[in-house]
Amino acid sequence: MNEFTTFNPGKNFWLREQSPEMNTIQTPNLLDRFCRYVRINTEAVENAGTYPSSPGQLELGRMLLQELTDLGLKDAKQSVHGIVTATIPATISNPAPTIALFAHLDTSPETTGKNVKPIVHAEYDGRDIVLPGDPTKILRSADNVELQRCVGKTVITTDGTTLLGADNKAGVAVIMEAAAYLLQQPEIPHGPIRICFTCDEEIGHGVDHVDLTALGAVVGYTLDGAGEGEIEAETFSADKADVTFTGINIHPSIGKGKMVNAIRMVGSFLDSLPRELAPEMTEGREGFIHPYTIEGGVGKVTVGFLLRDFVTAKLEEQAELLREKARMIERQFPKSKVEVVVRPQYRNMADGMKSEPRAVAYAVEAMTAAGLTPKIGSIRGGTDGSQLTAKGLPTPNLSTAEHHIHSPLEWTCLEEMQSAVRVLVELAKRWGRS
Repeated sequence: MNEFTTFNPGKNFWLREQSPEMNTIQTPNLLDRFCRYVRINTEAVENAGTYPSSPGQLELGRMLLQELTDLGLKDAKQSVHGIVTATIPATISNPAPTIALFAHLDTSPETTGKNVKPIVHAEYDGRDIVLPGDPTKILRSADNVELQRCVGKTVITTDGTTLLGADNKAGVAVIMEAAAYLLQQPEIPHGPIRICFTCDEEIGHGVDHVDLTALGAVVGYTLDGAGEGEIEAETFSADKADVTFTGINIHPSIGKGKMVNAIRMVGSFLDSLPRELAPEMTEGREGFIHPYTIEGGVGKVTVGFLLRDFVTAKLEEQAELLREKARMIERQFPKSKVEVVVRPQYRNMADGMKSEPRAVAYAVEAMTAAGLTPKIGSIRGGTDGSQLTAKGLPTPNLSTAEHHIHSPLEWTCLEEMQSAVRVLVELAKRWGRS
């Protein structure tokens, strides 16, 4: 029995590879794989003190390990850190470069990943989608150009009470389906392909325990993108800042002249930040300062900030702005203290791509051969590829149908995931010819 709700059960899902050979790629398990994976709660936990930060990531990893083993991959393993690796053996005798495919097991902590109930809308009719678990959550067609492009296709949503987990379980499912297909079609020429499923990408630790020497790849690809045909070889550079406001707590009945309310300090601090640097006011190549977590009370409050820009040097300008506003608050609230702690997260991958131009060039060729129109762009965010590239493994990001990520309105499209499977097959061929 399928572990998802469908509005058109029994539909046979398949796709045709748009290569000269015109082979038919059957993907009968892709939808089932995806829905099975998203039902496991792999929500990452900030400051958990463990790696991975949540037990569900280990659970999903064990499931994938068994599936990889069942496919016949004898070197499949799960490390003590929960990272799952395996190798699809080469089908050609001449040496070919080893490539690596990456996806992450965790989901964002911004929206709960517990009790995900995927809903399949087969032959989507183009109308607004009211999510039944919370009817106030509505995917409005007029506001979603990408959704409008999926009319007649199969759309998968949440029930409105959780995120879906397409970020990044769509990528996990695509890699698994591509692996199954390549193993069933040994006549397809390709070199060694390494599979690597990481943990805790959403909280900036996805590649902390990835052993690049053991992987032995010359290039990597993260399957962690949005609509069809997208290739992303540039990301934000990113830092995280924690700003701690320390006041003086005392019973409010005797607070005059004695209390320093850290909550009021936070309000003044946030109000002083330039509105034009808010993410809701920026687009394209504009950076931002984003307050995204808050914890505390009258005596002490800590606010977490995301600092983002395509130009790495501008992150220090953003950090200095926070420090400047912190000093202003200390002057405004005598006896208070404001501390700003900044930690690097990841860096723009664009510079690292110059060392291996085939990484993007072959992705363009693969998407064209798969019948897609390649679109090279930048990510207003980051992937594991950002850090992998910084560590010396050029790793662009490829689309896998992740839409409205991190929210109850998250959705994906089966046919777009199927396209991503096609792309991986074509990509394997191209690296096999190198």
